[in-house]
Amino acid sequence: MLKAKAPAPSGQQAKVPVRAAPVLPAALAAMPMGDAHLGNNEMAIAERVHQGHLACELGASVRVEADASRPGYFNLHGKGFRYHMHPVSTSTGAIRLEDKKAGAVWLQLANKSMLMDQNKGRRIADECAHPEQMAFAQDMKNNPPPKLFDTTGMGR
Repeated sequence: MLKAKAPAPSGQQAKVPVRAAPVLPAALAAMPMGDAHLGNNEMAIAERVHQGHLACELGASVRVEADASRPGYFNLHGKGFRYHMHPVSTSTGAIRLEDKKAGAVWLQLANKSMLMDQNKGRRIADECAHPEQMAFAQDMKNNPPPKLFDTTGMGR
């Protein structure tokens, strides 16, 4: 049963008990703040990310490396940039990594990848390609997919 506290005498403030901050488990305390929790879907996306040194257009390059201390996270770096990124689900099936704090987005398509700065609305690196993406792009040139629209004039 709770007892009601007597009001503090006039001119004095009532003392408020001080609570200690909750103690977090060591694993949570060591986790960098701001990192998103990754679910099964994001971890499946992370398994499909091309890693290593990717050559880009205009002599640029990007290195994509898995973060050994944070499964599912990646470090992307190149000349003048370094990002800590995590996978984000997309409706298109494209692989998307984000560093929300920096406003950076890495998009990996079947034939190329690109790094974008959403804050400035520009591409940082474009036409980046892993050997698997280069092979896919070459296959698209050799065996182009069927056209969506017939331009021969049929159907008039």
